[in-house]
Amino acid sequence: MELTNKIMLITYADSMGDNLKDLKEVMDTHFKDAVGGIHILPFFPSSADRGFAPMRYDMVDEKFGTFDDVAALGNEYYLMFDFMINHISRHSPYFKDFLAKKDESEYKDFFIRYKDFWENGEPTEEQVDKIYKRKPKAPYAIAEFADGTSEKVWCTFGDEQIDLNVTSHAVDQFVRDTLLNMAKYGASIIRLDAFAYAVKKADTSCFFVEPEIWHLLNAIQNVLKTSHVMILPEIHEHYTIPQKISEHGFWIYDFALPVLTLNALYFGNGEYLKHWLEISPKHQFTTLDTHDGIGIVDVRDLMPQEEVDRTKEQMFTGGANVKKVYNTAAYNNLDIYQVNTTYYSALGNDDDSYLLARAIQFFAPGIPQVYYVGMLAGKNDIELLESTKEGRNINRHYYSKDEINEEVKRPVVAKLLDLMKFRNTHPAFNVEGDMKVTIPEKGKFVIRREYGNAFAELRADLVSHKFEIVNS
Repeated sequence: MELTNKIMLITYADSMGDNLKDLKEVMDTHFKDAVGGIHILPFFPSSADRGFAPMRYDMVDEKFGTFDDVAALGNEYYLMFDFMINHISRHSPYFKDFLAKKDESEYKDFFIRYKDFWENGEPTEEQVDKIYKRKPKAPYAIAEFADGTSEKVWCTFGDEQIDLNVTSHAVDQFVRDTLLNMAKYGASIIRLDAFAYAVKKADTSCFFVEPEIWHLLNAIQNVLKTSHVMILPEIHEHYTIPQKISEHGFWIYDFALPVLTLNALYFGNGEYLKHWLEISPKHQFTTLDTHDGIGIVDVRDLMPQEEVDRTKEQMFTGGANVKKVYNTAAYNNLDIYQVNTTYYSALGNDDDSYLLARAIQFFAPGIPQVYYVGMLAGKNDIELLESTKEGRNINRHYYSKDEINEEVKRPVVAKLLDLMKFRNTHPAFNVEGDMKVTIPEKGKFVIRREYGNAFAELRADLVSHKFEIVNS
């Protein structure tokens, strides 16, 4: 099923029920009209990071089901799959074969070996300083070979996630095969996870390296050109980078909207949000929440730094169980670029504030994505957080089918689902339609969407968080 202009749900295969069969049952029972597509977060066998350390892409993790279960969902909803273009699991057959056979392995060119990449086998301190890093050291892991030798290989993220050498012929063929298989298995959209890290080049930041990154993106698109499958590069960084990708004709994410919306609702001022909505591209997927935290880096220069800092601080002081300690080493999270919380709890578990935030998202340019915890107006899961000491688990609650049956009875969830159905069906939200944002007086905020003779207008009070929608 191809992409349609209907809201996309983001969920793990085992977060709404125990597996993919349960997910379909839950969707068909409660959410069929509210959701048009599903981003099934990585459902392949994986060794870490809740699926983001994939071992292979040719099978579904048996805990979740089979590709027949994926196809059953694809008959009813357009689907998005994740391709971790930057890395593969340390426990993948590719890396295990490399460790066993070293230079005799058919996969020896899959990985970026320090001895071959750097001029003297090691980067200089100056070269390390230039790299856009997720760790306080050069990005590497140690490969321990069966013959007793060892060497460094590039590793951007966790030690289970070994980076791929996208410049090698072997990885090029792996990428091609994986993309075509995903298309065959029913993907409407393939999300390129950690895409900006994929190209490495000495004496650069090794992040969104131009022009090589464009060569890679165009090569991926070329592989899929006859399959009608869309690609979606995933990049958390300065808003100008996604905008540049948009200018090249690709769909992008809007990761700036979450913090800009919080700022408007926290402080009753819609000026920064208005500016962003007016410069946002039409061909984008909007978010308020995802499987990760709320990104801070994405709004840099869209608000003065003091406003960014004030908004971040308000999450901790005004949010419900949003604590700074959850973003520290004590909870296995040192990412200074995001705050771990559900969006509902970031707004103090307040129904009116939350529904207005969603209304703003649904009126924004593009197609909305709603994370499963957000669709159920979920509070921060402190029990899961404390039991795992994993900061991001605060926003990764496991819902049983019985629990979902109860959650949908809450007024805030029922109102949200009605709002989602309205967004999916009203013609004014055509992606190619027009939008106008006005601030008629201090604290007020109006978004008008038009397409043809149809219109829908959101009239909001950013102080009281009350709103109404009028439409033709």
